[in-house]
Amino acid sequence: MTAEEFQEGKILLIDKPLKWTSFDVVNKVRFQIRKKYNLKKIKVGHAGTLDPLATGLLILCTGKMTKQIDSIQSLYKVYEGTFHIGATTPSFDLETEVNKQFETNHISDEILKNAAIKFVGKTKQVPPVYSAIQKEGKRLYELARKGIATEIEAREIEIFDFEITSFKLPEISFRAACSKGTYIRSLANDFGKAIGSGAYLSSLKRTEIGEYTLANAQTLDGFLASF
Repeated sequence: MTAEEFQEGKILLIDKPLKWTSFDVVNKVRFQIRKKYNLKKIKVGHAGTLDPLATGLLILCTGKMTKQIDSIQSLYKVYEGTFHIGATTPSFDLETEVNKQFETNHISDEILKNAAIKFVGKTKQVPPVYSAIQKEGKRLYELARKGIATEIEAREIEIFDFEITSFKLPEISFRAACSKGTYIRSLANDFGKAIGSGAYLSSLKRTEIGEYTLANAQTLDGFLASF
């Protein structure tokens, strides 16, 4: 690709590496494009944040295509991952240590699958306290890490499909298709309550955003090596 093509606008599909933030990927790609073509500036943005502990499809837009970010973000998302059953963490994932343990002896395949069905459709979801949502000019995770209690309003989301694909306690595997604004970490926490136990998100991979798929994405190293 040429500098002019990046300026006119490109959509880049990247398989985000584990422990990288979405902004880390944006900054790396922007730096590489500027360096390669000796540009003073180039617009690069992402269309939908992935947490550092998540991997999978991250869509980057360059140049004039950054105007399409909002429309891409509004598309449905598909995720695959695992929940750890029988415990919770304050962040609802592996970012923080386990704070509570729960009984799991009563859990069966039928209980898991019946609970999953109840989450399909439109519902209200409370985002995690460890999230990038802003309240009074502060990110919620900044307040949470300081131990400041924050009231968070529930938001309407829609889960189009939620399937338990396999389970071997304490880990269960799932696939979920959902609307913009859905937090899979919150889904894990809510699912734990629904089965009379506890749960946190132990792994997550985004596989689809609308018509864009992880199968067509490049690794970050592969993209950078193509220059």
